[in-house]
Amino acid sequence: QVRLVESGGGLVQAGGSLRLSCVASGSIFRVNSMGWYRQAPGKQRELVAQIGNGGTINYADSVKGRFTISSEDAENTVYLQMNSLKPEDAAVYYCHADVAAQIGSFPYGYWGQGTQVTVSS
Repeated sequence: QVRLVESGGGLVQAGGSLRLSCVASGSIFRVNSMGWYRQAPGKQRELVAQIGNGGTINYADSVKGRFTISSEDAENTVYLQMNSLKPEDAAVYYCHADVAAQIGSFPYGYWGQGTQVTVSS
């Protein structure tokens, strides 16, 4: 079993910054990718940013130039630096990891419990 633990959410004024962290632990042979999704009330969960084990990075258009995803592969940790936050960035942010638990096993997607980001205008 793989566990993802997020931290770093909170309340910030518009224009401020927050840094989210997510650590994956448990039965991990290989992490193929880690990333962040968010879900605002009444909306679907959407991809914010993702980083692959080859360093490939994808961002949602709405956060390009403001958010930066990074990782420490040896620690199975991913970060999301969020700058110039806007009220529309407010949501529950979920960490996601695509993990192969054992040699030869198919990768499986795991989710963290979510961390709330609130942006006041």
